[in-house]
Amino acid sequence: MMGENAMDKAKGKAKEMLGQATGNERMKSEGKVDQAKGKARETADDMRDRAEGARDSLRDDE
Repeated sequence: MMGENAMDKAKGKAKEMLGQATGNERMKSEGKVDQAKGKARETADDMRDRAEGARDSLRDDE
């Protein structure tokens, strides 16, 4: 199943390409924003997972 982050990135890419094909700069820009939003969420999720992993490994050492 496709996650929310991947859906934002895919939707953004589609918007960007449609905007580029039609000459619609606003749609093209919105697509880039959607892609950036998906990437930012993905990065935040990765950081949270790493922090939880580090916390868990510290607890295991006790």
